[in-house]
Amino acid sequence: MAYVQRFQDLIVYQKARILWREIFEITKAFPRNESFSLTDQIRRSSRSVGAQIAEAWGKRRYQKHFLSKLTDADNEALETQHWIEVAKDSGYISEEKAQELLLQAEEVGRLLGGMMNKSAMFCNPSKISETQAEYFVNSRE
Repeated sequence: MAYVQRFQDLIVYQKARILWREIFEITKAFPRNESFSLTDQIRRSSRSVGAQIAEAWGKRRYQKHFLSKLTDADNEALETQHWIEVAKDSGYISEEKAQELLLQAEEVGRLLGGMMNKSAMFCNPSKISETQAEYFVNSRE
């Protein structure tokens, strides 16, 4: 297993981006009257999954914050699943396309769950190091 150095290297982040791009493309065909409701909601929630993963990566020094952000990402993935169902029920996407997108969103959720279950591995302080340095403030006396 390769050492992940950036959040962009995370498989879950990459899969979240693929899902977002697919949703972005299919929503271009949604009716204009859905622009500020369904289209906006499904784009926002699917886009937020990757953003929350990025934030979690930035907060991995603090395990509770890391877990909180991953939980937020998982919740956004679940919300995206809801909006996929709404799009299907509204006749904007086919049953087959909905199932494909739902499977992708569920996979992202499973990967997030795995990260949450093994959060200590991602938050291990021994992987975050800084060379010894003296910190001082110049004082004016």
